[in-house]
Amino acid sequence: MSTGEASGPGTEAGGVRGGLVAGGAHGPKHLRALTEIVLDALEDAVPARGGPLPAGGPEAVAVSTRALCSPVLPEEGVGPEVALADVVRAVAEGAADPADPACVAHLHCPPLAVAVAADLAGAALNPSMDSWDQAPAAGVIEELTTAALARLVHPAAPEPDALITSGGTESNLVALLLAREGASPGALRVVTGANAHHSVHRAAWMLGLPAPVVVACRDGRIDPAALDRALTALAGAPLLVVATAGTTDEGRIDPLPEIAGIAARHGARLHVDAAYGGPLLFSEHLAPRLAGLERADTVTFDLHKLGWQPVAAGVLAVADAATLAPLALRTDYLNADDDTEAGLPDLLGRSIRTTRRPDALKMAVTFRALGRRGLGALVEHCVRTAHGFGRAVDDHPALRRRPGDIGISTVLFRPAAADALPGEQGDAVVAAVRRTLLAEGRAVLGRAVADDGDGPARLWLKATLLHPNAATADLLPLLDLVTTAADRAARGISAAEGTGAPATERLSP
Repeated sequence: MSTGEASGPGTEAGGVRGGLVAGGAHGPKHLRALTEIVLDALEDAVPARGGPLPAGGPEAVAVSTRALCSPVLPEEGVGPEVALADVVRAVAEGAADPADPACVAHLHCPPLAVAVAADLAGAALNPSMDSWDQAPAAGVIEELTTAALARLVHPAAPEPDALITSGGTESNLVALLLAREGASPGALRVVTGANAHHSVHRAAWMLGLPAPVVVACRDGRIDPAALDRALTALAGAPLLVVATAGTTDEGRIDPLPEIAGIAARHGARLHVDAAYGGPLLFSEHLAPRLAGLERADTVTFDLHKLGWQPVAAGVLAVADAATLAPLALRTDYLNADDDTEAGLPDLLGRSIRTTRRPDALKMAVTFRALGRRGLGALVEHCVRTAHGFGRAVDDHPALRRRPGDIGISTVLFRPAAADALPGEQGDAVVAAVRRTLLAEGRAVLGRAVADDGDGPARLWLKATLLHPNAATADLLPLLDLVTTAADRAARGISAAEGTGAPATERLSP
């Protein structure tokens, strides 16, 4: 009987083959010792880094990382302990840490410890989710997880289903693929808003579809009247409307009930990219913001955003499981007919990928640990924190929030010092603030171009608040960092304008 331990020459402790595998009878013992090295390196990196990311900018990070990690492929190995200590130290000290309250640029969440621990188990066991004999229990866990998510998105559908994907880009690609395969006669025409994620356009290109028809938005949301006109002009063609529930730049949610009604009148399929906003469904208080989502044929839903999962953790939910039929594929070594007839589950048609990680494991652990109410409470916390941060911006004499409502947990704002300069110079101040704080390792803020109320489009700083613990008070130091950096940038730009010389930005401490 196999013990999971290598035997024979070269298996002694410290040998090339000694303690290589993470699974089997002895793997956990080896893994425990190595995990201690990883955890120590992660812990030591926080004070060494000193902030949400390392100071000095790309060149400084590259120098320090290469010093610890080169050569990556030496002639003789340095051993697992040294390699782990060096590489993990390099990546941790050089990280943009989403667990730091000042790291708010992107839809980049700090993962929950329980989800990371579950991910470790999945990595150690390494089930590949493309055949039952590689993932017997993991396949069941994935089935349970996707069924729960499908019912969350489509609570009244007779037979909903969901797939695990690598994220919103893959989910949107598969949604367009399924719509294309169900379209007839003629080529599918995709109609979406100017606020749509770039992956919608890329998916159309990859699938050989005509470029999407882009309709106008008002306040970052699809204009229903413009959508209706666009669909009318395309009468006779198979149609797919793509709406967004949580735009990347502003966190805006399209008017889903109106869009669903318009799509139905024109006989169009409806896909909603709710990669950001989908987890609002966990909260009874916030779920009504997604009214109309249940009428979509397909829905993108990410859990490595407002779900606090390690990347990757994407989902594509479908109202009708039959929609997934075009993904069916038969290959003898993975899902032979006689094996399927004998009762072995067929996993191959559950993805456009073949080999794929057991990403449902960390989701299932998180769901069971927190429950829907616990997850909903974390989502509500992020939304409340964003509103508190928005009020703090409103109260700050040297800052201005973008007019309008806060989108989910995204706040757009800019310094008054930028408003005091003409358009392009003011935008240059905003850009300089962001890059200066990045280079100094003080803050990770995003950027977005958006209308200034009824005025022209301007460049804004963006804070996307996904931290499940950080309170508004933890974020207030950001405001002073921004105003100080803005004053410096504005003085530099004004001085350069007065001399005719090009403005220089402070990109290092």
